This record gives sequence, C-alpha cells and structure tokens, in this order.
Amino acid sequence: MRPITEADLTTRARIRDAAMALFAEQGVKATTIRGIAEAAKVSPGLVQHHFGSKEALRQACDEYVLSYLREQVHLGITDHNLEKPEFIENVHRTAPPLMKYLGRALVDGSPAAAAMFDELVSVTEEHLAGDDHAEVDHRARATVLTAMKLGITVLHEHVSRALGTDLYASQGVLRVGKAQLDLIRPEFLGRELFDQARTGLEKFEGHQ
Repeated sequence: MRPITEADLTTRARIRDAAMALFAEQGVKATTIRGIAEAAKVSPGLVQHHFGSKEALRQACDEYVLSYLREQVHLGITDHNLEKPEFIENVHRTAPPLMKYLGRALVDGSPAAAAMFDELVSVTEEHLAGDDHAEVDHRARATVLTAMKLGITVLHEHVSRALGTDLYASQGVLRVGKAQLDLIRPEFLGRELFDQARTGLEKFEGHQ
C-alpha cells in the first residue's frame, strides 16, 4: 500500500467539505456519491476510495464537526479567548458550513448529532455560573440553553429572513450575538464569561 500523501489529505478534505455542504442543503438521503464527486471535482471512484460509502462519509463529517466544536469550546471558554476579536473572526470564517451541517443533522437525526447535543449540554452545565442552592437544576438549565442556541442554527434560514441579514454574515453574527447577551442574565453565565463575550463582540464590531 502506498503512503498517504499531502495531496491525498487535501482531496479527502475537499470531498468531506463538499459532502457537508450537500448533506446540509439536500439531506443525506437525497445526496448521492456522484453528486458529491461532482461538487468536489473528483471521480465517484475516488470518493469511494477515500471513504468507502456514503454512510462512512457522513460519519466522517459528523466526527469532523464534533471535533471542531470541542476545539472551539476549549479555545473560547477554557482558554479564555472569547474577548479576542481574532478568535471571533476565525469562528466567523470557519463555522458557517459546519453549523449549517449540524442544523440539518439535528433535524435528520444521527447518533453523532445526538452525541454533539449531549456534549454541548455537558459543557454548558460545567461552565454555567452555579447557584449554590441545591434546588437549582443545572442540568435542565444547560439543556434548555443549548436547545435555544442550537435552535438558531436549525432555523438559520428563518432567522436570516426575519433579520434581513444573513445569520452567518458579519452583521448577522453581531446582531444575534448581542441579542443573546441581552436576553441572558450575566449571573447565569457567570460575570467573567459574560464580560469576555461582550468585549469580544465589541472588538469584533470595531474591526468591521
């Protein structure tokens, strides 16, 4: 077996990205290997060479999106980069195709989509500013907040239409980000995390 080259990795990523776009637009059932090959400008045989089947390709897309979400949560929250405009700019540049894919995956359903939702709930629960009172149901709060935030992703076309601005364009990111912070009490997220998010949006706006 020949060694994997950089060209192989680039081709594999191009096929994956083309598949994510088509899966998000058409759904998995309506998307074909041939359609993915055409979008990626490769042969159907090369798609099968890299991924084997459409289901394996879908799984690769799921794993890629989950890995991306984990990385951004770690960079943004754990490493305290939310207030840095370069972090927001990078997310703004890289996230849209992945979030559109995630929105469709959550509607269509898949084990990986369920895992992504559950992991985001767990991360949210961990980082919420906890009320020390035992009667506070942090799991429920985290679940509802995650569902509310992902609802924007699932309904991105409707959100964009209502705003008159593409949700994933700079102005859409700013308007939705500000609105979310306006609707959430600082004490709920934790004052430090809330202030970092607010500062990051303000700096990002200043760069536009």
